[in-house]
Amino acid sequence: MEKKIVSTEKAPPPVGPYSQAVMAGDFIFAAGQLGIDPKRGELVEGIEAQTRQVLTNLSAVLEAAGSSLDRVVQATVFLAHMEDFAAMNTVYAEFFPLEPPARSTVVVGQFPGGILVEIEVIALKA
Repeated sequence: MEKKIVSTEKAPPPVGPYSQAVMAGDFIFAAGQLGIDPKRGELVEGIEAQTRQVLTNLSAVLEAAGSSLDRVVQATVFLAHMEDFAAMNTVYAEFFPLEPPARSTVVVGQFPGGILVEIEVIALKA
């Protein structure tokens, strides 16, 4: 099985030794995205805004791989605070209105620098 690295300027660049996504077989494995606006390079404020930006960034990464959020089969959400679950879930539902993917949500405790949410996904190639 061949793997291909996926990269786009429409999402924030990796801040470490990892790729935005990797295509392998019929799947795209997208690294966790943060609520960073790629145009400004800054974290947006609040759980709703961060969740929306995270999913916008994931959409851009999947688009660069020739896929989309509609093709996501599994998502993992990492939250800094459990009390943000309902607000995150409301925004998340806007991006997955029909046939949402399987999902796990984990409270990880404090992220550095005001990060409230991170989401990673696995999607099918188009």
